[in-house]
Amino acid sequence: MAADNGQRFCLYSATELEAVLDEMAHRANALVRADKPLALVGILRRGEPLARMLQARLAILREQADTPLYPLKVKRYADNLELLHAETALEENPALAGLDLKNTTLLVVDDVLYQGHSLLRTCAWLARLGAQEVRTAVLVDRCVGTQPVHADITGIRLQVAASDVIECNVPPYEADFRVDVWRRLP
Repeated sequence: MAADNGQRFCLYSATELEAVLDEMAHRANALVRADKPLALVGILRRGEPLARMLQARLAILREQADTPLYPLKVKRYADNLELLHAETALEENPALAGLDLKNTTLLVVDDVLYQGHSLLRTCAWLARLGAQEVRTAVLVDRCVGTQPVHADITGIRLQVAASDVIECNVPPYEADFRVDVWRRLP
């Protein structure tokens, strides 16, 4: 995560985030028709374990345990918001191309919606594969998007200073499930 030359504050604990995920699952269940197949697409890294958490909740709500989940590697920024790729990098997952995308609702899950580049690149790629219905869910929306994309399901909306870094700590990548804000020192 971000370097330690700043101040870190916990905004949401694991207990609070469990309630947020419960609400996100209820919204996802209401958004997706029960008679239509659903597949989850977890944006690596932290979107994939968040998608697994939603998958478990949706299995209970939809009374079906077979909702598939496909990881998708998409990268533009480092955790400290340093630009890594001028063009958002997407590593195609061939398993998604084998789905009946015309009759399957896809729910793309990511940890933070920052400017929207990763989410837009993902949705555009899925549309090129033939997806007819793509929905999006993010744990945190920073409310500073610059791209024509939004999250259909948002767990938390945060309006923080432009220089602040939102850190979603998600197991197995971090020990504790929490959302922090990291503030650079002047």
